[in-house]
Amino acid sequence: MVLFLSSCEKDYLEMTPDENLTLEQVFSDRRNTEAFLVNVYNSQPEEMNFTNDWGLNPFVGGSDELDLPFTNAFGNAINTGAWSPTNNGSNPTPWIWDNAYDGIRKANIFLENIDNASLSPELITRWKGEATFLRAFFHFNLLRTYGPIILLNQSIPTSADFRSYRRNTLEECVDFIVNECNNAASLMEMNVVDGRYGTATKAAALALKARTLLYMASPLYNGNPAYANFTDNEGVRLFPQEYRAERWQAAAQAAKECIDQLEASGYRLYKSGDNDPVKNYQELFLARNNPEIIYTRTLGVYSQFEYVTTPNGMGGWSGLSPTQEVVDAYEMNNGEAPITGYNPNGSPIINTASGYQENGYVDKAHPKGYYPARVRNMYVNREPRFYASINFNGQYWRTRQIEFYKEGGRDAQKGGPDYSPTGYLLKKFSDPTVNAVQGIFTLKTWIYFRLGEQYLNYAEALNEAEGPVADVYKYVNAIRERSGLPNLPAGLSKEQMREKIRHERQIELAFETHRYFDTRRWKIAEQTDNREIHGMNISTGNSIQDDRFYERKVVERRVFDVRHYLWPIPQPEIDQNPNLVQNLGW
Repeated sequence: MVLFLSSCEKDYLEMTPDENLTLEQVFSDRRNTEAFLVNVYNSQPEEMNFTNDWGLNPFVGGSDELDLPFTNAFGNAINTGAWSPTNNGSNPTPWIWDNAYDGIRKANIFLENIDNASLSPELITRWKGEATFLRAFFHFNLLRTYGPIILLNQSIPTSADFRSYRRNTLEECVDFIVNECNNAASLMEMNVVDGRYGTATKAAALALKARTLLYMASPLYNGNPAYANFTDNEGVRLFPQEYRAERWQAAAQAAKECIDQLEASGYRLYKSGDNDPVKNYQELFLARNNPEIIYTRTLGVYSQFEYVTTPNGMGGWSGLSPTQEVVDAYEMNNGEAPITGYNPNGSPIINTASGYQENGYVDKAHPKGYYPARVRNMYVNREPRFYASINFNGQYWRTRQIEFYKEGGRDAQKGGPDYSPTGYLLKKFSDPTVNAVQGIFTLKTWIYFRLGEQYLNYAEALNEAEGPVADVYKYVNAIRERSGLPNLPAGLSKEQMREKIRHERQIELAFETHRYFDTRRWKIAEQTDNREIHGMNISTGNSIQDDRFYERKVVERRVFDVRHYLWPIPQPEIDQNPNLVQNLGW
């Protein structure tokens, strides 16, 4: 059955209409009509690819989560401030803009022609819903990157005067996406129909609506004084001038409606067969079509991701390197933060109540195999999500222990870009059954929306709207319980709960393309992304127990300017349309 379904998914996602067909011919044939819809889906970003421009996801590498050794990865340009509206060639500044609008155009053409198709009314209705959702999703991806954009609900003829198009206001953009989600939800079923895994559903539309309203309520957008006087060339204000608390209530209501309808339809937080907290989290991203997944993109045998997360001594490229800062953010298994801050020299301020030890080595392996004996104490007794997400020096992975140390280490830097600059590799999403040397890979999917995110969306919005009421605790604690952590302490203030929720999002949603946008919508990127980034001392050491390796070193000095909260509109777009005003500071 697995082989059959995998084959069906591959065939479905690779359907492409003959480019020589007219639109009338396309929509007169069911297979060609479906192929056109698949082509709309294919404009979605391949967010599992953090390093190549065509993946359209420089955001994970452009946040404080990762350091990338590849010089061509655009995340590095973001981190160093070496980007502008006129960047050309391989960087994705125009790619993200162009690709989203390409998807919007295809969705519009589909919606303008689907009623002429020789299909059942039920199928026409459902496919309309899918295309409407995709059109909303493309608009949201533009909105989160560039801010207010041009809304397009119909295809534009090539003869059109592009100078007549202007950026809509932020509120118009959000209202459009929300209305599109409402419309799409009314046309689709809650669950995938006919085994078309990876296609949009009512659940996906509800999830996108909730996320969009959460963004709208956030400080970057909700009465941000920095953008209060940002206008187009006719004086139209593109951002709301005033903060409105009711936006948080609207976001909370949308997230709760999403949760309730999903759970009534069988969605739930994923747990492994034996409810082991490490496997609960690790398997969530490997078990295809599990009950937590709302919307995903199927990627087939996506070897690229496994190569960049596999150590170079195991046939991989060692390309996705978590920073020491994100490693430090994972709690201890008692729920305490191991590190509460940093001294001016970059050394950690250790929370003695956590039991964390920076130095020394453990004598015994973890009874469940979370870590082997004789690894550094800094990796001992950490929360379960740490062991599901991070590979470190001495950790056992696939067939042996990882060796990032310089002298004789099988996974050390050997020349060229294929090494870990920080002494860590991303484990999350990576399949332990893969063997890169033998070319053994597995099917991959990328999760755009999952129920766990909606729990945290609801908790954040509700806390901002009403304070730390019972439901806020309920949904954050559900996430923590799944990962084997104690409940949050009672009696937290609104401000204390805000910090707890932000931390929970940093860990639970790590490397899922949330952190970049979270730090920006919260307006804290000037602290998180404008600083030195650290890792282990990979240039030394001759064994797993060599103290020299575990000295914290500066890997990169990162740059963040207030203009970086929004991306620049690609200069070629402004050159051909002077009415398309540039974002502030660019």
